[in-house]
Parts: sequence; structure tokens; C-alpha cells
Amino acid sequence: MEKDVIANLKSLGIDMINKAGSGHPGIVLSASPIIYTVYANHMNINVKDTNWINRDRFVMSAGHGSALLYATLYMCGFLTLNDLKEFRQINSKTPGHPEYGVTPGVDVSTGPLGQGIATAVGLAIGEKHLQNTLFNSDIIDYYVYALCGDGDLMEGVSYEAASLAGNLNLNNLIVLYDSNKMSLDGETNYAFTEDVCERFDAMGWFVITTRNKPSEIDKAINKAKRSGLPALIKVNTLLGEGSLLENTNKVHGKPLDNDDIKQLKAKLNIPAEDFYVNENALNFFKEKIKKRSGDKYIAWKKKYNNYINNELEGKDERINNFYNKNINFINNIPFDIPREEAPRDSNHKIMNYLSEKTDLLFGGSADLSSSTKTYLDDEGNFSYNNYQGKNIWYGVREHAMGAISNGLALTGYMPFCSTFLTFSDYLKPAIRMSALMKQPVTYIFTHDAINVGEDGPTHQPIEQLSMLRSIPNFTVYRPADFKEVFGAWKAILTLKIPSALILSKAKTYNQSGTKEDNVIKGAYIVKKEKEKIDAILIATGSEVEVAVNISEELEKEGYDLRVVSMPSVELFNKQDKTYQYNILPVGTKRFFIEASNDYHLRKFVSNDKYLITLNSFGLSGKAEDVLKAFNFDKDSIKCKIKELL
Repeated sequence: MEKDVIANLKSLGIDMINKAGSGHPGIVLSASPIIYTVYANHMNINVKDTNWINRDRFVMSAGHGSALLYATLYMCGFLTLNDLKEFRQINSKTPGHPEYGVTPGVDVSTGPLGQGIATAVGLAIGEKHLQNTLFNSDIIDYYVYALCGDGDLMEGVSYEAASLAGNLNLNNLIVLYDSNKMSLDGETNYAFTEDVCERFDAMGWFVITTRNKPSEIDKAINKAKRSGLPALIKVNTLLGEGSLLENTNKVHGKPLDNDDIKQLKAKLNIPAEDFYVNENALNFFKEKIKKRSGDKYIAWKKKYNNYINNELEGKDERINNFYNKNINFINNIPFDIPREEAPRDSNHKIMNYLSEKTDLLFGGSADLSSSTKTYLDDEGNFSYNNYQGKNIWYGVREHAMGAISNGLALTGYMPFCSTFLTFSDYLKPAIRMSALMKQPVTYIFTHDAINVGEDGPTHQPIEQLSMLRSIPNFTVYRPADFKEVFGAWKAILTLKIPSALILSKAKTYNQSGTKEDNVIKGAYIVKKEKEKIDAILIATGSEVEVAVNISEELEKEGYDLRVVSMPSVELFNKQDKTYQYNILPVGTKRFFIEASNDYHLRKFVSNDKYLITLNSFGLSGKAEDVLKAFNFDKDSIKCKIKELL
């Protein structure tokens, strides 16, 4: 009967692609035995409890194989036949690539190749941490399965993540590699000839190769589970098996023609009708899943209820907070406010305070925690012999760090990761996926301006703020001082949305007018005019101090200036018009001071000459000399403002 299930998975996938007029039939025909074996024999899932915390996770890293995944989810009971017929249509449950929160049974949004397998590593890390902190192996013991192809393994992010997975001995991660030696443009040997198995073996993985037969794939998965290591199962497949175009790149990314579909269905012993469902095969598949997963779910529920009622040992509040992301503890600043301090140092204090109060904060740095100051001092290092640690040593792996953070967020954490602002470009694909999935990852970027000095233009960000602010569903915070850093964290933990926290390396004075509770409004007045406003100086981050100092000096020369701190452009844009007009009255002359080239700021000034920003790369030299070279020191900015006034 399993042969009939696989045949029906193939035919449904091909019909979806044919009806939509687009899609990827090659993987549907080559990988059906793989996905069948995983779901029929191994995946512990419950259609009626899609958020079951101990369910196994499946990541279709080769996201172009979505038609195959949807056909499988239909046969599991997550989707309807009508959902399959709406493949790749607007507002359907079956978009072109898997999307978390859109399709029941989809655990991760995948699209850019390599992101899926790297996110799967994050899911596996999350399981290990949950099992060893809030719960135990009786309550949390799920596996993470990922299906990837040659394209995933060509992308560098996959090897960054796989290297870390081997280092951490993530034996709850099983990657099935659909190895067909064919990509969109042609045979992979033009670009991809290394021995993948040897490479994974060198990274500390269990590696096994098998034929594309359910019985052999099943044996390989069982061996992987006994190996005590993260596992790569290489399945030798034939792209588009059964098609007239099999084993060619022509079957990869466009629908089969009618003659090909007709002969293919005949080979599969499937009637020619569209969206045919073999009821016997469907019932067989569902029954296999129900018999295995259903019994495990019932047994798990008893263990879980017993744990909750009898064995928590003081963990009940922590578990409740984890589920509900309780942040009631972050009300008032629990420290003496320093007169002067670098925001990155302020952030270190605040993060350590938060970490004492919540299990949600979990993450690390790309070998820069000593510079970004994001290390959680008393929380230990997450490692293969300490899965309770809250500091992840990502190494110099920014690409993987972001994707892994997405996996942690999908597990239930509010994770953080950190590097220099100029290196945020390395994280862009992962940041975009955070925003797309609306996952509360906090990206902490320090060394935020040209005043990092001697390191030179490669380390001096210019265009990065504009890039980050251009991402939908994403909020950027650039706080000015200690109070605003604390306020940014209050907003981050309250709003629970993907964010970037931009922090200065340089010390800043804590301004008397800054207020932590106003950060969530995006912008507010930090120095009010005395009578009639001659102009408004708007600034972010360390430039707020510069703006306040300039306003005080010009006040002595007879100018009456308002200073507005705008720690979050996005949050200010979301305020009602009345609030916006109260902060930035219509008809007033406005300047915007920021060490970036962000043209999102143009809307706040009447024309470009009132933008006091940077539009070229930096220089290597002492911080004060670099600022003067670009007329971005306080005196130069003051002169420009005075000229325009």
C-alpha cells in the first residue's frame, strides 16, 4: 500500500503544479519516497493540536518542493483537497513556498536556499535547551527533520550551520539530502563536485547513503537516531523520476506537458482525472500516523499533566512565562543611572538583569561578545556538555547566526544575536525571514557610526540603517543613552516583534530629557523650546547628545530650538497624526541629524539640505579626525544649522 501512497503524492503534486501553471515537478517525483517515509514512520504530530510543544518538526529546506509537502499534509489531514487546488493562488493556504502561520503543519517559512537547514539547526538547539532547562527528557524529546537538495548545500549558510551543529552534537537533527546531481541550470558537476558526505563527516555528523526506497530510508533514519550525532542521510535520487524529462534540468522548474502527465499517471497506476485520491491509500497513510503518533500523544499528555501537577519543583511560573512571554518584571529601571556610559555597556547591564528574570532571552554573538557586550555573565555557555547554558558561541558565522535565531524563536524563545552594524548585511536574508514570519528575534548591532575610527570604512556603517528600516514588519531602535536602551528593551519585550537594536560604542551622556517610557512612541521631545520654535533638531542615537549641545549653544545666540529624539522611525510612523503633529508641528523648520545615508528621513524635513547625514564611505583614523573630515563633528554641524537658520 505504501507504493500507492507515494504514487498518489506524486500525482497530487503534479496536478497542483499543472493547475497553477507553475511549480517544480522534479522534486515531487524524486523525493516522494523520502517524505512518505518520514511522515509515515517517524513524524510524531497531531492534526488536532498543531502547536503541540513536543511534536516533531519538519523543515522543507528545499522550499521549491512545496507541492510535495502540501500533498503530504493533505494526506495527513492538515489540508483539504480544495487547498491543493488553490496552489500558488492569492490568499490560499498553499503558497509557492512554505510559509509559517499560513499553512497548518508548516513549521518554518523557507524560500532562500540554505535558510531552511540553518533554521532547523536553531530548532534543534531550542529543543535541547528546553529539555534541559524548563522540562526534561520525558516531556521534551522531539526530532527535527529537514529535507534539502544540492542547492541548499551549495549555499554557504548551510555549512556554517552544519559546522555548529556538529560542534554542539545535536543528535536530535536529521537532514535528508535529496541528491540528484541536477540543478536549475543543468548538471551540478559544473559547479559542485566535493564529496558532501566526507565534508559532513569532518564536521562531526553521522553520515549514511541510501537508495530511494522507503524500507532503506527507514533503516537509515533508525540508524541515525541510534548514532548519538546529528545525521545526514544522503538519498540517491533521480530528478523527475518517471517523467519523459527525468534526469534533466528541464523537469526542475516548470510544469509537465499533458502527454508527459498522461504517461506518468499510467506508470503510477493513477487514473487520468485531476486530483484523484486513492481512498484506500489515504486511509492507510492516516492510520499509520494516527496509530503511532496518537498513542505517543496520549502517553505524552499524561506525563505532561503529571509533570505540571506534581514535579515542577518551582518551575511552574517560569513555564507559564515561557508560554505567555510574561514581561511584567520590566517596569522601572532597577539601576542607578550613570552620568556617562556607552550604550553597548548599558545594554550589557540591562540584558543581564533581564536574563535573571526570564528564560526567554537566549542567544549569542558572532565571535564578538567582548565587543558587542552581549554576553550573559552568569548563564553559562550552551555546549554539547551543557545544554542549559544561555550563551551560544556562534563563531564567525553571521549568516547562520540569524537563521538559527529564527529557529529559536519558532521554538518559543525571544532570542538575540549580535555583531557590528556594518556586518548586518550578512544577516539580511535571515532578518527578512524573521520579519516574514513575524518572529521576535532581536538583532543587536554595535559600532554604529564612522566614529569607530581606526578600523576604517569596512567597519564604519553608512547604508545599513536605511537597509534595516526598509524591511516590512521590522522595527529599528537607535537609543541615545542608558534610559533609552532600557526603554527599547521594554518596547521589544512588550511588542514581541522582530527588531534591531543599534548601539554606540562611544560613551554618551544621559540627557535629562530622555525617558524610557517614551521610546515605544518612536519619537518625543527631549529639550523643549522656551517660547517660539525657530527650528526642531531631530536626532537618533549618539547624535541626540550632539543636538542637545548645539541647541544649548545656539540658545545663547538667541535661537529657540526644540530637540526631538527619534529612537524608532517605524514606531513614530505608527502614532496617530495628533501625536506626530504635537512633536513635529507643521510649518516648523526641521533638521535631521544622523550618521547614515538613510533617505527614509527625508519625510521629516522640507528638503535635502536640512538632512545632516553621511553620503560616502568613511576613513581610517582617529574618531575625532574622521568626524571632522566629513563635517560631522559638533562644530561643523552647528555651523551648517546656523547658516540655514
